Amino acid sequence: MIINKLTLKTFALTGFLFIGSFYASAQKELTLEEALLIAFDNSPDIKKSRINMQQNKERLNAQLASLRSRFSFDVTPISYKKTESYNEYFSTWNTSENKGASGIFTVSQPIKLTDGKLSLRNEFGYQDNSSEASSSAYSGYNNSLYMQYDQPLFTFNKTKMDLTRNELNLENATLSYSIQMLNIERQVNQAFYTIYQKQMALKISEEEYENQKTSKEIIASKVEGGLSAKEELYQAELNLATSKSTLDNNKVELENAKDEFKLLLGISLYEDIKVSTNIQYVPVVVDLEKAIQNGLTQRLELTQREIDLNNAKFDLIETSAINEFKGNISLSMGIMGNNKRLADVYDKPTKSPRVGVTFSIPIFDWGERRARIRAAELEVESREIDKNSLKDDITINIRKIYRNLQNLIQQIEIAKQNEKNAQLTYDINLERYRNGDLTSIDLERFQNQLSEKKMNLANSLINYKLELLNLKIQSLWDFEKDQSFVPLELQENLRMD
Repeated sequence: MIINKLTLKTFALTGFLFIGSFYASAQKELTLEEALLIAFDNSPDIKKSRINMQQNKERLNAQLASLRSRFSFDVTPISYKKTESYNEYFSTWNTSENKGASGIFTVSQPIKLTDGKLSLRNEFGYQDNSSEASSSAYSGYNNSLYMQYDQPLFTFNKTKMDLTRNELNLENATLSYSIQMLNIERQVNQAFYTIYQKQMALKISEEEYENQKTSKEIIASKVEGGLSAKEELYQAELNLATSKSTLDNNKVELENAKDEFKLLLGISLYEDIKVSTNIQYVPVVVDLEKAIQNGLTQRLELTQREIDLNNAKFDLIETSAINEFKGNISLSMGIMGNNKRLADVYDKPTKSPRVGVTFSIPIFDWGERRARIRAAELEVESREIDKNSLKDDITINIRKIYRNLQNLIQQIEIAKQNEKNAQLTYDINLERYRNGDLTSIDLERFQNQLSEKKMNLANSLINYKLELLNLKIQSLWDFEKDQSFVPLELQENLRMD
């Protein structure tokens, strides 16, 4: 029984190690470009933004389809009505009975230029009538064919405005999609370099741990030979334990950062990944005025603010139409006929011209229209302020980034020199430690200093990369390549639209 339990435990441990080795070997290494392509395809935010753009595209297609001729056919296959009416002159109740069938065929065409509507209408029917009042009956066919035109007067063109609104909504959704792609690019870069930063921290802590093990072995041999006090060994063991704790913490932080990164990319949380990059530091010459000018002319958010302003103006036009003086003219020309025989329905046709003009004249509305118009005017003013404020924000942000870049260049040079000095200082003091001229506490201080300077350099390089990216997004100009900055995926989508 004991053997069986041991066998099962051994088998389980072997399986666990096999699975662990499989996942370790299946670790996926991602470059920044690969991560961006995955995010553009899988990111939930990108998918939602793409759906919103497609929805607005379909709404515009529907609006365009509504401007074409519309055909409709209404059929009443059978109708029956029997009524009783009182005749006061004869003081009698009379019964009338009506049976029939009818159909109406209509072709209507909206006129975008004038907001009018042209219609061709044909009404065909059959009826069978009988009435006790006149002791008569009639059965026969009737048909009415006429063309009608309806035209609103003294008001705005609603058809043209609705079409323009849908076009602007699609443009706005496309811009939102483009902006979301830029935001995803920023987020992916930040998350990518965060993982790279955590990997660097882990690597540095591993080096520190190995150094602490070396220093512990040195002091242990000295204590064993009676060259150092036991207190030195206790301190070395404490330093080693602290270093191991830091190493474990960095592993946990790296795994947490990976989970956040996988969620951002929209890939499986169970997939093991590793980022791979080579941060090459090359100072980039930035033309501040060019960056500001390009940002003020190319930023997508400015176009969105312009669309918001246009929509506010449309709202003002619609609001101005509330309780306004307006009219409508209706013109119709056609022929109608009836006969007991279907073939002779137009034997004696009757012309049926009609014309009607209607005016809506508001008298008093207690100031409702004036108040609503003023509210709409204030909304237009607010949109104007938003647009101008965005221009100021763009200018300020680009200036901040420019200053940060100049500062980071200096920080990188200083960080390089600090790392070099810290490495030389640590090597010298490690030798002093070997010779017994330095305590474990002093060596620990130099080790911490070296780790700190290495991380400072890595952070400075990452911050410089992120600020360059931020400048590209804010100005839409890539100063590293000296060309306009539009992501490849975004260019393809804009060409499709």
